[in-house]
Amino acid sequence: MVKLNSHFFKLRGGYFFAEIERRIALFQGQSSSRGSLFNLGIGDLVEPLPPSLLTALVGACEEMGRRESFRGYGPAEGYLFLREKIAAHEYANCSVSPDEIFISDGAQSDMAHFQELFDGTNRIAVLDPTYPAYVDANVMAGRTGNWGKEGKYEGITYLACTEENQFQPTPPSCPLDLIYLCCPNNPTGVSFERAKLEAWVEYAKRHGALLLIDGAYSSFVTGDGMPRTIYEIPGAKEVAVEFRTFSKSAGFTGLRCSYTVVPKEIFLEGRSLRELWKRRQETKFNGVAYPIQRAAEALFSPAGKQETGARIASYLQGTRCIRERLLSSGLSAFGGFDAPYVWCKAPEGMGSWDFFDFLLQKHQIISVPGSGFGKGGEGFIRFSGFVGPATIEGAMSKINATACYR
Repeated sequence: MVKLNSHFFKLRGGYFFAEIERRIALFQGQSSSRGSLFNLGIGDLVEPLPPSLLTALVGACEEMGRRESFRGYGPAEGYLFLREKIAAHEYANCSVSPDEIFISDGAQSDMAHFQELFDGTNRIAVLDPTYPAYVDANVMAGRTGNWGKEGKYEGITYLACTEENQFQPTPPSCPLDLIYLCCPNNPTGVSFERAKLEAWVEYAKRHGALLLIDGAYSSFVTGDGMPRTIYEIPGAKEVAVEFRTFSKSAGFTGLRCSYTVVPKEIFLEGRSLRELWKRRQETKFNGVAYPIQRAAEALFSPAGKQETGARIASYLQGTRCIRERLLSSGLSAFGGFDAPYVWCKAPEGMGSWDFFDFLLQKHQIISVPGSGFGKGGEGFIRFSGFVGPATIEGAMSKINATACYR
């Protein structure tokens, strides 16, 4: 008799997003005449593909239609032409070489799969709140206990991101093994300062831990002195793996292309982590399509960099507008400078879902309740800057039109 993986039954995440959709549908069914909704909860992009990317994509597809330029299976680690561009443009001063870069179909996929390399007894830590995929992947693999009464999984260390620590927790006194750091963080919109990252690198070296850095929003880091990669920190190549994606910086959410950096310096139990990951990819992954990789390569051309830079600047301008308007209306807001998200504190006495319902029902604004990102997100909501100026202006004008949030 076939038996299912019982660890899947521990999962809690699916209910959260289904509940958001349920409440939106209920509101629309009851209030169809009250105007359109302002969706500031979206985590996808609204701008189309940059022109230089589209040109390269079409050209590569045409190559696939000619016998002399057709390509079949590519290398599991990705084509060298793209890995060389990434190393030269994203890690120019960090000594990251092309053979330490692995092209993949999504940072979320790689972060979920990467835990396969490690024994089930490793002590896992995640930020709280943070992107839930890290936790869910480890739950599915049986690395955690059950969902506890405190709203957390047994067997995971939760690193509290609070106003007091500026949503940048410092290393704990206890030893940990696998530490997931989302930097800049989704949902708080806050990026780690250099000193905080230095502390984590030092901690990992002292305890023999491994830092798993989700850098999905690294292209949005524009603040003076703010690190754009963990490898700007001395010693990080000995203790950190970095996951990045073209999804949010260049509109690849529908194309699927990302990359993971596994430094050659990382050895665990005398084994090269890079070689283990390479072996895993060769067995379970046939690579990203050639036209997609050519499109990604075009992003590093002068035109591609200008086009993506302008879009990132536009999204950040919208995010800063959200933050400023929230603050001017008397609400507490965080993030929004080095990430496309604003983390807004609910008014006193209101929980995440209370505030979500209030904004939806009173102002037709869609947000994301912070509690969906972990227990530490209770009492907050997330706003996204991945929307057009008209949507932001419409939503913020409604919020500024009232001084009462009850």
